[in-house]
Amino acid sequence: MSRIGKEPIPLPGGVKVELKGTHIKVTGAKGALERDFRPEIGITQDDGKLVVEAKGNSKRVLAFWGMTRTLINNMVIGVTNGFDKKLIVEGVGYRVKVSGTTLTLSVGYSNPVDFTLPDGIKADVDKDNVITITGIDKELVGQTAARIRDIRKPEPYKGKGIRYFDEHIVRKVGKAGAAAAA
Repeated sequence: MSRIGKEPIPLPGGVKVELKGTHIKVTGAKGALERDFRPEIGITQDDGKLVVEAKGNSKRVLAFWGMTRTLINNMVIGVTNGFDKKLIVEGVGYRVKVSGTTLTLSVGYSNPVDFTLPDGIKADVDKDNVITITGIDKELVGQTAARIRDIRKPEPYKGKGIRYFDEHIVRKVGKAGAAAAA
């Protein structure tokens, strides 16, 4: 039985939920999110809470039960607070600037890389080359941050590249360090 799926989802004030068959729409102060869920999962709304129920006992249905509850909870959190991811750009001469929906990254290639942000995603860059990706859809925020990181992944020798704010890069010793150790 899913420990996550059993928990009811509290609905904060100002959040409106519409259920139509296997479709859910969550509307809040920051916007609206929609999603279709599996028919093996039932969702009911009662006195300020959403309850997710499994319509079966198979291992597959129970796995979808917890996942569906988490996805709907992320929708509720997204329309009330939103989500953000921070990326740090490290390297001599590496620069980032944002103009509208385009992120321009100068990260060691011969030409700057232009990255177009998807709809619903905003990016801010501060003077320390920290990119903050914000939006209401947790999946889209995470996917956008991963695609930006893929432009120049951090390398283990000097640590140059784009990394997540809380990511730790394990550094390696270069050739000179190996010769000195022998």
